[in-house]
Amino acid sequence: MTMSSKSYMRKMLSGLVMLSVLGATVLAGCSSNEPNAVAPNNTGNNETGTSDSNFHLEGMPIVDQPVTLNVLTIRWGNMGDTFKKNTWLQELEKASNVKINWQVISSNDWEAQKSVMLASGKLPDVIMGNMAFGDSDIVNNLSIFRPLDEYIDKYMPNLKAAMDEMPELKKLSTFPDGKIYSLPARLPSRPYSSIQPVINKEWLDTLGLKAPETIDDLYKVLKAFKEQDPNGNGKADEIPYSDTKDVDMNLFAPFGITDIRGNHMVLKNGKPEYFPTSEAYREAIAWANKLYTEGLIDKETFTQDSTMLTAKRQNPDAALIGFSYQWTPDAVFGGWSKQYETIAPITGPDGNKYQVGDPNGLSFRRNEVLITASNEHPEIAARWADQFYTGEASIQNFWGAIGTSIQKNDDGTYTLMDPPDGTSADAWYWDSSLRDFGPKYVSPEFEKSIKLDPSSGDGLKLQLDDLGKEYVTEPFPDVMYTIEEYAELPTLITDIESYIKSTRAKWITKGGVDQDWDDYMKKLNDMGLEKLIKIYEDAYNRYMDVQ
Repeated sequence: MTMSSKSYMRKMLSGLVMLSVLGATVLAGCSSNEPNAVAPNNTGNNETGTSDSNFHLEGMPIVDQPVTLNVLTIRWGNMGDTFKKNTWLQELEKASNVKINWQVISSNDWEAQKSVMLASGKLPDVIMGNMAFGDSDIVNNLSIFRPLDEYIDKYMPNLKAAMDEMPELKKLSTFPDGKIYSLPARLPSRPYSSIQPVINKEWLDTLGLKAPETIDDLYKVLKAFKEQDPNGNGKADEIPYSDTKDVDMNLFAPFGITDIRGNHMVLKNGKPEYFPTSEAYREAIAWANKLYTEGLIDKETFTQDSTMLTAKRQNPDAALIGFSYQWTPDAVFGGWSKQYETIAPITGPDGNKYQVGDPNGLSFRRNEVLITASNEHPEIAARWADQFYTGEASIQNFWGAIGTSIQKNDDGTYTLMDPPDGTSADAWYWDSSLRDFGPKYVSPEFEKSIKLDPSSGDGLKLQLDDLGKEYVTEPFPDVMYTIEEYAELPTLITDIESYIKSTRAKWITKGGVDQDWDDYMKKLNDMGLEKLIKIYEDAYNRYMDVQ
């Protein structure tokens, strides 16, 4: 994307030098050919009208005399701070005169440091990335974070335009008091489908079977996997389905149970439903008990840890697992990965297919930027953060800079370059960019210009997404809770979900769901289920009321 600058003539030369790397995405001027980059209204004066004549409302630089912001971000494990070499970030610093003092902390050390930081109230100017502070951290410490609504209106035209184009961004970012304290992100080229059904295609071919389309087909295929030695080693060692500590709830997707939030909440006909009390769940449990009783679910599913499961999936002598739910078929099976393929969602007993995911794409994040109350230059921080909210800026902060990780083609499309020998693509992207963390907005229109290799990584997932995205269900939204609700949730969730999980294991392994159902429902209500559901429903209603 290209944007024209409204900088004054004295800054034009420095701006032009940076165009090739930044695509002028850091110049918050009017857009020449990109729909998601918007200029502020031109008042004829690029000062804010405040007493700070160093600050400019639009164009570059943001300030005439350099201003330094202390920006905290958390990185996984030992990833370190190599992302600071990202050319886009470096050129933004030069163009804006906003110098960034990055404070990078490992996720291994963050929890202890976070507690001290919150207790002291002494925070850096800006927090970047949603791994730093979660919803409850923010809700319980609102006084140390700035409400950002006015800053978005005055200083963030790119984000404001993104929120107009995708109202989910505003809903996602609005806290229970009706204010926005953290900024969102929409990541590029994410699928609509989350976990999808994966099956051993080589086994299907060996047995002359087709990929299952219905739950009856799936039962027959799993039965054949168990009884007909599809791995050809002469042993009855095939395991049709296996998991760790529980069955994957995606196994219940054919019954309309698509719980992407992991809180047991789904939407049915536009209304919230707690699925462990539904007839669909009851029916799914009975079906799973049939599979378990006939040896089609691994007997060790409810007792084995992840190490034991991995050993089965990557058994060195022969493939052992027939069916699973995974992000991609090459995710967990090691040397046997090429035997597996992703298939379309399994049709349920009602004749419909259901795929866990989000019809708006698995793209949205919140808490990606916080501006603290101690920040003496919030308007500068807001303008600086707004430069990230264009398509070209966003892809460079997700995969790496143009010319380093991304190639911008003559036809206006973007392709990913090959990583260095011996380096995985994903590790390279993390090394070269903020990756999952930080502010971003890639519009659906801009995504059309991103061309990914369909044979691996993000491109492969988008190809597989074609199998499921037509059937993706509307998920229960990523809601937020009040201080009072956060105080009640931990005990309610721990007690109720522990009981549900233990009862599920009992019913799948020993049966009895129909006989025990009434007692089960009574016990849940005695444990406070109605209060838990009311919290979820209240949070849902607040989310839906955001305009």
